[in-house]
Amino acid sequence: MTRLSAGGLIDRSRTLAFTFDGRSYSGHPGDTLASALLANGVRLMGRSFKYHRPRGVATSGSEEPNALVELRSGARREPNTRATMVELYDTLEATSQNRWPSLDVDVLSLNRLVSPFLGAGFYYKTFMWPAAFWEKVYEPMIRRAAGLGRAADAADPDQYEKATQFCDVLVIGAGAAGLAAALAAGRTGARVILADEDFHLGGKLLAERATIDGASALDFVARAEAELASLPNVRLMPRTTVFGAYDGGEYGAVERVSDHLAVPAPFQPRQRLWRFVAKRAVLAAGAFDRPIVFPGNDRPGVMSALALATYATRFGVGAGVNAAAFTNNDHAVAGVLDAAAAGLKLAAVIDVRPALPAALAAKAEALGVRVIAGGEVIATAGKCLSSITVRTAKGTETLAVEALGVSGGATPNLNLTCHQGGKPVWREDIAAFVPGALPPGMSVAGAVAGDLALAETLRAGTRLGAEAAADAGFTGPASPAPVAEETPSGIRPFWQVKAKGAAFVDQQNDVTAKDVALAHREGFRAVELLKRYTTLGMATDQGKTSNMAGLAIMAELTGQGIPQTGTTVFRPPYTPVAIGVLAGHHRGVDFKPARPTPTHAWAEAEGAVFVETGLWLRAQYFPRPGEKDWLETVNREVKATREGVGVIDVSTFGKIDLQGPDVGAFLDRVYINMFSTLAVGKARYGVMLREDGFVMDDGTTARLADDHYVMTTTTANAAKVFQHLEFCLQVLWPELDVQLASISEQWAQIALSGPRSRDVLAKVVDGLDVSNASLPFMGAAQTTVMGGTEARIFRLSFSGELGYEIAVPATRGEALMRALMDAGKPYGITPYGTEALGVMRIEKGHVSGNELSGQTSARDLGLGKMASTKKDYIGRVMAARPAFAEPDRPTFVGFRPVDRAARLRAGAHFLKVGAEPTMANDEGYMTSVAYSPILGHSIGLGLLKRGPERIGEIVRAYDPVRGGDMEVEVCSPAFVDPQGEKQRV
Repeated sequence: MTRLSAGGLIDRSRTLAFTFDGRSYSGHPGDTLASALLANGVRLMGRSFKYHRPRGVATSGSEEPNALVELRSGARREPNTRATMVELYDTLEATSQNRWPSLDVDVLSLNRLVSPFLGAGFYYKTFMWPAAFWEKVYEPMIRRAAGLGRAADAADPDQYEKATQFCDVLVIGAGAAGLAAALAAGRTGARVILADEDFHLGGKLLAERATIDGASALDFVARAEAELASLPNVRLMPRTTVFGAYDGGEYGAVERVSDHLAVPAPFQPRQRLWRFVAKRAVLAAGAFDRPIVFPGNDRPGVMSALALATYATRFGVGAGVNAAAFTNNDHAVAGVLDAAAAGLKLAAVIDVRPALPAALAAKAEALGVRVIAGGEVIATAGKCLSSITVRTAKGTETLAVEALGVSGGATPNLNLTCHQGGKPVWREDIAAFVPGALPPGMSVAGAVAGDLALAETLRAGTRLGAEAAADAGFTGPASPAPVAEETPSGIRPFWQVKAKGAAFVDQQNDVTAKDVALAHREGFRAVELLKRYTTLGMATDQGKTSNMAGLAIMAELTGQGIPQTGTTVFRPPYTPVAIGVLAGHHRGVDFKPARPTPTHAWAEAEGAVFVETGLWLRAQYFPRPGEKDWLETVNREVKATREGVGVIDVSTFGKIDLQGPDVGAFLDRVYINMFSTLAVGKARYGVMLREDGFVMDDGTTARLADDHYVMTTTTANAAKVFQHLEFCLQVLWPELDVQLASISEQWAQIALSGPRSRDVLAKVVDGLDVSNASLPFMGAAQTTVMGGTEARIFRLSFSGELGYEIAVPATRGEALMRALMDAGKPYGITPYGTEALGVMRIEKGHVSGNELSGQTSARDLGLGKMASTKKDYIGRVMAARPAFAEPDRPTFVGFRPVDRAARLRAGAHFLKVGAEPTMANDEGYMTSVAYSPILGHSIGLGLLKRGPERIGEIVRAYDPVRGGDMEVEVCSPAFVDPQGEKQRV
């Protein structure tokens, strides 16, 4: 056990039980999994990706590259969880990953023996020859070795939410600068959100023994948190990581609502995805403690100096029986000396500088800590760290230590400042990149801005918090900045120890200094190429702990300097984000909710089989006892409709209400044919083009009054057409006096079809004369049905029979269906579904979604004569392009198999009989097919070069995917009632 006897922000009065790799351990509330494992003497926590080298915890925060574990088990198993960010809870289960059969004995650690052959770019060089090995040997081998951890095998039982929060000031990070900024902004009355990824506010103050306003740093954190919590305009959000900065002052964040619990509480999500919309933002994300590259720096027990201090001061954990520090800067030395004061047994501070500042040297002497100035760690020993070798001007010596805290300086955590294209700027005085151009509305405070001294951090946070609030329109009495003692912040840039042995730059991906040198030697010197050739920074930590050292080594090799070498681009997310929280509720049935039609319950009771059509759930067919398959059912429904009367719910068609004096002129501009001349009480079929001249949609529009029209669209394009019409009105022709409303959900619409449909309709209307003379084909009327229900009746036919569509308020849709069924009993009324509807529309030769593919013109579909030459309309100019009038352009015709027993298949391509099946000989394709019970054989619609000219010709329908190859006869697309006599009687 390495738990210190006292101190730390943990509740020692309570014990939490947890397991790691099946072994039981205990910790305390306030621990992370990493600190609890260290307290139990567990230093080996994982294996590296490529060489499977032993790995221990390297940091204490979200930048952790090594201590990745599988958390929980079963359906809740979560891979690649950073042990440093896992808040310990009772019954926690954790398992190491990327090893077999165990963490202590990992067979793939033998990769280390062949490491000379697995250097940077080995995969580019190794897997090129022989080519035949790629699919059979190389790819399977790579896939088996790839990946870290295992995803759960079962569906995630937890829920995830999405939410939006507006604020005046968003403060990102709750360290010294963040707390000061939030206090200054909150005191003005501005709406403030303070978000921090940790479960405790305070940031690095939780691990520092500084004095602020005459009291300890912990007292300052407690007072600040209490005041912020008391302000109604301030929202504190711990356990919340802001992962992305986007346009318009929007920020993406993930709140870990229940990750600190074994199972989320009832009705609580596991995580919540936030969209913060902020007028101003203050980024106070601090800085990372970056490593120094030296041989053996990846051994378990070697960690950042900040982590060594944090585990001792915040968690009361020694990280090892005996510890040392290897540094080049004052902050790291001050931190590890604070840890020594907290009880850490610190054997030595090894600093590359000739001497420490006097104040730090005196503090070390008072604590009995040896200082080795001008020293370098050149080697480590032990499976887990047991000793280090130090080189000085006087020679080398070995120190027995189990923990080594390393710091090469601070790297400002500026990722979010780059998410909108900002490029970091090099500052020589701190040997680090700081933010350059910032996203609009963002300011940076504290270490992220390069202000590493605590006093300056507090002053900057206070100033920028007040300025952000003022920019958002809130002013108040000036808030005095908290006062802290000035702390030393000197640094000597130092990146790499020159000594023999493997020195790691990226510990997760096993990228060494030798790999960077190899990339330089082979010409991959640009930072983007260096990253991809070596995999440097391509890990779960996105190179937070490795990028700077890699850039510095490359800069030294090229002689260009770090500013000229540059840095790679930071992109969101800042830390890994679970796909589940991005999806939120949108999974399973919620991923694509089905909208039931107004008659769904009735259809369900009738035994309907349903199918998804767009967002709708529609009746596909209505099987009856004794029918052996769906085809028999559909054939019955088609025959019954054509011989008597059938009924179908067509409420899914898009319905758009248009009102105003300029509706006629508006429709003339969006349809290819004329609508301003449409008489009241009439409907007309129309075709709508996109701006590129291709058909967007078709449908009918009826004129109910001089200034009132109702348009119908296809089910699939309802939303797209409405969006298009709104764009036309708001952007193209705002001068037109037209109002639009989507009424698809407000009205149920039932279609009656068949020679007895008029008889059935007459029984449900309230006195309306529905004779051919009073309500002719393409007529429209407003009336009532069923004794007073408002209704609109349109005499339309999609099936080619005498037909009507009756629209009533959606709440009366089922009642209308039941009334029609009762009225139709004497005539054998038959409900039919989308399959029978499709068969009848193909028999009639009507185009539908298969033909309205976005690649067909009105001429292609045989509708070119509808296009008016007396007006302009959207798409007219582009539809006149020469290619649209090419004689060889595939046009709309029908097909029937020469062998009437053969079955046509949609998607088959047409070839001349005897032609080779090549792209050059392709003459079109089959768009729609059906078995026609009226004709007794398969029929099809399609697009064929010079189609109408070739009626009667035999062509070949070639379908290599399904093994189809047959001869078909080109014919008219109207197979049934080609003259349209039935629908006009």
